Amino acid sequence: MSISNKTAQFLTWAVALSLATWIIGQMPLGAALTLIAALAPWQWLAWLALNALIIALLSYRWLVLAKTLNFPIGLFSLLRIRQAGQLVSFVTPGPQFGGEPFQVYWLWKKYSFPGFVALLAVGLDRFYEFWTNFAVLLIAVLILITTASIGGVDWQIVAAILAGLIIVMSLLAWMLLNRPGRISKLVNRITAPWQEHEKLKAAGAHWSRLHETLQQVVGGHKPALAYSLLVSMLAWAGMLIEFWFLLEFVEVPVTIPGFVFLFVVMRLAFLMPLPGGIGSLEVALFWAFQTLALPLSAASALIVLMRLRDVLILLMGAAFIPGLQKIPEQGLSQT
Repeated sequence: MSISNKTAQFLTWAVALSLATWIIGQMPLGAALTLIAALAPWQWLAWLALNALIIALLSYRWLVLAKTLNFPIGLFSLLRIRQAGQLVSFVTPGPQFGGEPFQVYWLWKKYSFPGFVALLAVGLDRFYEFWTNFAVLLIAVLILITTASIGGVDWQIVAAILAGLIIVMSLLAWMLLNRPGRISKLVNRITAPWQEHEKLKAAGAHWSRLHETLQQVVGGHKPALAYSLLVSMLAWAGMLIEFWFLLEFVEVPVTIPGFVFLFVVMRLAFLMPLPGGIGSLEVALFWAFQTLALPLSAASALIVLMRLRDVLILLMGAAFIPGLQKIPEQGLSQT
């Protein structure tokens, strides 16, 4: 018996909210709110400014990648599309996916990107996003392997999985550049039932143009691609600093291995197939703080602050969507 998409989404949200509610019920929220209320105004401002800088860096990376495609678009426009897409990805069950089709649509419909260029612009950004995500996590896990075992986790297995994901992503990128026919055959096999659809009849031509454009980007814009990787790493440095700030805010005294452990657990929780890591993040931090014998009041305060940040980012995305839905009267699109 197959489960409909709506039923699967409902069950996923039910599990996520149930987990979050159960964990929050185990935590001393009163003490957590006391810790948060004690934060000074400069701490709030510094935290907000750091998050704004991280968002700007990630949007700037996308701008650098978009410029390699020779289609003009501004930083603020990409920031709007990125944050609006983040909202869709957050509410979509799964590990940080869901907003990409909307981002492609907005680039195509509102900013007149050809369809294959819009797809490539989003694809390049997401490739950098996940590749650097897995690379940073792998480095952090390797640090845990070299220190005393924490949490009874076999970090070598985690490292092997992360390394495998990086290798698979790199291999797919290499195949897309050098063996596009194999990927084209796979796509044709998957879309075989719909090949007669008028929109898919020209898929072969679009695929060829996408491949040619990607080769031009990789062949002629190596400095920009390397620069994009540097910007990604700077953004991740900002995320590490932000997490350190949060632990300082809630008065958590941790060693370097303890900090790395908490960061890895937190980031892995966001990769779980639950919308926005709801439930998985709460369970992961509850377990991690117990493992390190840290006060649960601090864990509660940390979760509240992180979810407050998520709400602010989602509200930003929601504020941008209406403007993206307004399509200019002239120069609507190119196919």
